[in-house]
Amino acid sequence: MDKKSSPPLPPYFNLDPAEAAAKLHDPVDTARFAKAAAFAARGREDLAKRGYAPDGRKKLRKFSTWEICRYLIPVAPAHLRRVLNKNPGLPQGEGQGSAKRFSLEEILIMRDHFAEEGVSTKEYRPYRPEGLDAKVVAVANFKGGVGKTSTAAHLAMSAALDGYKVLVVDLDSQGSMTSIMGGQVQDEWQTVFPLLAKDYATQVVAENRVREAAGDPQIPLDETLTEAMQVSLRNVVQKTHWPNIDLIGAQLNLYWAEFQIPVWRMALRNWALWDALTGALEDGGALDEYDIILLDTPPALGYLTINALAAADIILVPLGASFLEFDSTGRFFDMLYSTFASIEDGENAARRRNGLPEMKFEWDVVRAIITRFDASQQTDLANVIQAYFGDMTNAYRQEYTAMVGQAGETVSGIYEADYRDFNRETYTRGRETFDRTYAEFKEILLGAWWRDEQEQKAKEAEHGEAQTA
Repeated sequence: MDKKSSPPLPPYFNLDPAEAAAKLHDPVDTARFAKAAAFAARGREDLAKRGYAPDGRKKLRKFSTWEICRYLIPVAPAHLRRVLNKNPGLPQGEGQGSAKRFSLEEILIMRDHFAEEGVSTKEYRPYRPEGLDAKVVAVANFKGGVGKTSTAAHLAMSAALDGYKVLVVDLDSQGSMTSIMGGQVQDEWQTVFPLLAKDYATQVVAENRVREAAGDPQIPLDETLTEAMQVSLRNVVQKTHWPNIDLIGAQLNLYWAEFQIPVWRMALRNWALWDALTGALEDGGALDEYDIILLDTPPALGYLTINALAAADIILVPLGASFLEFDSTGRFFDMLYSTFASIEDGENAARRRNGLPEMKFEWDVVRAIITRFDASQQTDLANVIQAYFGDMTNAYRQEYTAMVGQAGETVSGIYEADYRDFNRETYTRGRETFDRTYAEFKEILLGAWWRDEQEQKAKEAEHGEAQTA
């Protein structure tokens, strides 16, 4: 009778040290990192430019009549064709009949026409109260790989297709958002860095006036700070291939801000370092020029992220439905509490001494968004996350689909993908993943704006009553 053969040993048994050593390369020195970085840069550029136009710039595809009527303008295709025939001054698109395709610029023109001439009960333009600031939205979590950049990029694209004007600010020195938006950033002077430096330099100039009057030594302004004083928001904002999305990009040197900001703070202890980005957006006119400002943060609670969170009206916290991401996100909230409560305590102690009103950080909405969701395997844990985070969790769980994965491989968003490259069901399901996330975000946005509008009206009414009294 044959003996049963033993199962093979695991692959980590009986390894020969001499053979293992023979497979190793020479020890790695620092120069090898430079070589690897150069190869990666060349590969990154090659991969990022897949699908780019011959001039090396990203181009946004055109949209079919079916897409326009299904997703962008609430009109029937036959009615759209009648309106275009009746109004030859409107964009006529390219192609013939139902196969016509339009650029987003042309769609925005048609949207304006319908808003003026169409049925009053339909929403041709998205809600945006006059006289109120743009809403600043920070997408943040200090765990990497949770879908921050993907969520921020798709929300920006969704809002742009909806008719909003969007500014995207990439605060992550990895520059992934910049790549998705086709941005070109040569050095840190094309990032938010000079805006932060300008905020500090402005405070130093004001402080030096006080010191000069008191006969105290002044804080020096080096060449970097002097140059930053000449930079405006418009100098660092660049257009993208989306007509209504602008970008402040990022690149590796932006990371030095994490080291420079605390040095500046040591030199001027009363500099409110967390307000530098807020001041840059306000002074640069961004809150008037744009409807939505989306801040994509690095996977860390550093000084750049703190600036983003302090500037934000709405905070979105993506996380996957896994224990580690749930645990990490809980610690992220704990660190947010510790950080901002500490700032409040320190600032308010000084304000009380000087008889000034106390400060308080406050956000319209904070929501956790479950991303890359697989209902067949993660429903139980997602329910647990929902139960513990409660109303701080979005109701919709952002599913991972084949279309989402394919878009990521080509450094694009799903809204940039041509539906003709998929079957209709795959496209519709992939798009619905982010459409539903955007719908929930838009509801938050509109609710926050409406609440602000009511408060503004109440203040105006109260002021009017005080004047007549």
